[in-house]
Amino acid sequence: MAWVCDYSGKRPQRGKKIVRRGKAKKEGGIGQNITGISKRRWKPNLQKIRIIDENGTVRTVKVCARYIKAGKFNKAPRGLRKKSA
Repeated sequence: MAWVCDYSGKRPQRGKKIVRRGKAKKEGGIGQNITGISKRRWKPNLQKIRIIDENGTVRTVKVCARYIKAGKFNKAPRGLRKKSA
């Protein structure tokens, strides 16, 4: 399953988790040391929803939660079936 939003193009972002030990200098300590760096990913909050597109057909798409919350789609009613081509 590709972690990509079909509309906004949102995809996973990469970064690093840095683990530090010690008290910061401005808090009265001797300073912090980095004891570990590990790679990690932030995944978008994708949901599968059934929508009615411009042609009036029902499609299942993967969309990020921000677009669903903004109301950018016409959701298909539960009983409505896909039109076969």
